[in-house]
Amino acid sequence: MPPAAAEPTEPTDPIEPIQVTDATGSAAPAAATDAAATDAAAPEGEGHNPSDAAPPVEASTPAQTAARLAALFPALFAGAPKPLKLRIQADIQARAPGVFTKQALSAFLRRHTGATAYLIATTKAAHRFDLDGQPAGELSDEHREVAAAELTRRRALRDARREEELKGRRERASLLRDFERTTLTEANFCALKGVDAAQLAGVLAQAREEAKEDAARASARPDHHRGDRGGRDDRGPRGPRPDGGRPGAGPGPRRDARGGPGPRRDGPPGGAQGKPRSKP
Repeated sequence: MPPAAAEPTEPTDPIEPIQVTDATGSAAPAAATDAAATDAAAPEGEGHNPSDAAPPVEASTPAQTAARLAALFPALFAGAPKPLKLRIQADIQARAPGVFTKQALSAFLRRHTGATAYLIATTKAAHRFDLDGQPAGELSDEHREVAAAELTRRRALRDARREEELKGRRERASLLRDFERTTLTEANFCALKGVDAAQLAGVLAQAREEAKEDAARASARPDHHRGDRGGRDDRGPRGPRPDGGRPGAGPGPRRDARGGPGPRRDGPPGGAQGKPRSKP
């Protein structure tokens, strides 16, 4: 008889590598992930269980998992982000067995450790923190450098996206100005500008809305020339000074009755010691 085939075993369910995503939703390089979110689920253990009366969360979203973790472990998950202790997922399963599924925790940790606020905290912190908010191991320079590099990449993407948006606004504003001054027919204008005639109305409407937004921002901006006090004219004309001098200057030299300078008071004209000057 041929040997009996071995019973098939259930495939393991590995944790997916964490991908940091930027504001556009595109995946960032895998090197920008935090090792704390790649833990395997730990078996249930005994000990303090803050969720004895809490029903298990099944198929929860990352936002729901975040709210539950903040309620169970506020020292770590409530408030400003803190760098997580390595293998924090195993600690969560041990302290709150049956409350979170492995998939729910993995999805939350991917989003949590990939958030910009978490990366900023990682670049500034010296330690990782456990579920009680206590330091739990030093944060390596390598992880700080990886977080800083990811932040630099995101800033570059944000700046490029902002510049692209500004370029589009300028082009639409220019198109609107030319359209309002042109004497061409709409078809000829579209042919000249290389604009699809079916999209022209929408582009012009967007340009008009953006022009209103720019005007509203300009009107809300303070007048740097006049300031809040309204400029010098609001203070009224300046009258003559009582001493006859210029503004900011001391009293002028003494004058005699003829309008000339008066005599010096630091001594007679004969010399420094008051002696009469000898005649030649």
